[in-house]
Amino acid sequence: MNGKLDPEERVMNNPSLLENLALTIEKLKWESTDNIVVEIGGTSIYEIDGAGTKWAPVKGTRKYNKDAFIVIKNLDKNPTVPSQPNPELKQHHEYGTDSTK
Repeated sequence: MNGKLDPEERVMNNPSLLENLALTIEKLKWESTDNIVVEIGGTSIYEIDGAGTKWAPVKGTRKYNKDAFIVIKNLDKNPTVPSQPNPELKQHHEYGTDSTK
């Protein structure tokens, strides 16, 4: 062995957070031009008006729970499509009529 590393045998540490994110985005085949949003889950908003203390925050104060999480969404890959009625289903009853007769 000549002391040089083969490019295929390079020594790597565990990927950093940004490297891991980049690898995941590449695996999902997302493009840099996609409409990507980052949202936070695991939060709560106080709906009762308080005095502004730790135990009685002002109404509308957002609290991030210890188990809060980040959601990364690709809005271009998840279009909202309204549901369509099944054309094979047939109406069995007339609306606006008395069915007891």
